[in-house]
Amino acid sequence: MTIFSSLKRSETIKSLKSEKLDVLVIGGGITGAGISLDAVHRGLRTGLIEMEDYAFGTSSRSTKLVHGGLRYLKQFEIGLVAEVGKEREIVYENGPHVTTPEWMMLPFYKGGTFGPLLTNIGLRVYDFLAGVKKEERRKMLTPEEALQKEPLLKKEDLLGAGFYVEYKTDDARLTLEVLKKSVELGTVAINYTKAIEFLYDENGKVNGVEVEDQITGEKYQIYAKKIINATGPWVDEVRELDEHIQGKKLHLTKGVHLVFPKEKFPLQQAIYFDSPDGRMIFAIPRGNKTYVGTTDTNYDGNIATPKVTEEDRKYLLTAIDYMFPTLQLTNDDIESSWAGLRPLISDGGDNPSEISRKDEIFLSKSGLYSIAGGKLTGYRKMAEQIVDKIVSEFKQDGIIYSKSETMNLPISGGDVGGSEGFIRFKQEKLKEGQSLNISREETERLIQTYGSNVDQIFRYIDEYREEAKRENIDIVVYATLLYAIKYEQAYKPSDYFIRRTGNLLFAIDSVERHQHAVMKVMEKILGWNKEQREQYTDELNKLIDEAKYATHE
Repeated sequence: MTIFSSLKRSETIKSLKSEKLDVLVIGGGITGAGISLDAVHRGLRTGLIEMEDYAFGTSSRSTKLVHGGLRYLKQFEIGLVAEVGKEREIVYENGPHVTTPEWMMLPFYKGGTFGPLLTNIGLRVYDFLAGVKKEERRKMLTPEEALQKEPLLKKEDLLGAGFYVEYKTDDARLTLEVLKKSVELGTVAINYTKAIEFLYDENGKVNGVEVEDQITGEKYQIYAKKIINATGPWVDEVRELDEHIQGKKLHLTKGVHLVFPKEKFPLQQAIYFDSPDGRMIFAIPRGNKTYVGTTDTNYDGNIATPKVTEEDRKYLLTAIDYMFPTLQLTNDDIESSWAGLRPLISDGGDNPSEISRKDEIFLSKSGLYSIAGGKLTGYRKMAEQIVDKIVSEFKQDGIIYSKSETMNLPISGGDVGGSEGFIRFKQEKLKEGQSLNISREETERLIQTYGSNVDQIFRYIDEYREEAKRENIDIVVYATLLYAIKYEQAYKPSDYFIRRTGNLLFAIDSVERHQHAVMKVMEKILGWNKEQREQYTDELNKLIDEAKYATHE
């Protein structure tokens, strides 16, 4: 099995230096992870580099839905609705631990975008196009039924609601599970490794990348027959390293989400609603929190650090006030927040809501492939399309690879027998968790996070209880931290608190409670020097401040 541990970084680097790869993927978000899985599964020697942590950008800052694209019906993108609707089922079945069905309510009001007829027809078309299972097909609710499901809804002018199924996910965990499966099959992947220059053969064709280790500063070369740029919002920056871009470019838009404690926003039912300006907004219960988003505004600031502004907060609070008028929420009620960027492809227009979410592949004169656009749900098809192109080039040279076969390939943690098998699996593991003296709630959370890999977490809980006491760290935190370092290449505390657990977004009090103990353990295991400890401490504190206190500017 290929190594995916932060304790083995030097071995991973050595492998990348010495191996002539068939394909090197630049970018460790969901698109890059999906491409690496498709490529390695077909038998290509595959490498992947990421300049930050995996899922650092868009892939940890989405609305966290694997959805069928109902909004695209409004834009008459019928093909897109059909494709992503079918894809979400595949994503669900291949990793039912990390993606789960969620009934969504679409209320309609007198004078709103959606009326009863349009909603009914739209959802019926959606069911048909997306191939929705019989038990998950839309239902139409009377105003009374809608208010029964969600009493917080605005009552005035309510005409009823559509009721249909979406799928919620943890976007960062989905990315990691796809990548872990890829690594399991042979991909050599490393984070904190930045592409700084392309290398070319005597014919001017790209055949490698000079990279810089963002932890040690070491520079080295990685060679590959084909290189794919899948860097999301950074796609154009990487393209510019190869050639001056002509034609279509990225159009970045920013999406913001606010998180509220359940006692401030006691939402019972996920809602998809019209804001006063006609944009669609999600309000979604998640554990003991409720989160609301998203905005959709043009963005031209720092790609790595999009911020939640006062204007963003005001927009979402106004939308909440409009749909849930009894709540009277203010800035002070916001517990945390996040901002993410969507890398859309511009044809010249600049209205974010009107720019297509379709993906596109670009091929430069040197042979560099770049892929951009698309959405979380369609990651597998995007991967299939671009690897198909590479495989057809290899075919011209007499090298034959198979077609994509990821449709029925469980991702890491997904070896549970699909959605039906997961129900049985969950019941068994709940008993195991309770035998380890972990609460039912905690056990359920671990099963949903790690799927079939939860066995390793349980082993750590059983084996390291005394050690955790000595380190003065909660045993579940200790077990998941060890797993993150040894099996998910976590190197910094932000990797663990944001992308391995999601706690910075949905349990910020837990981060504050455990941050010092986690820092201490990571420093000890990974051998950080004094400078690293200070840098990573400052970085985490800044991220906590941004998520928590930036809401009270």
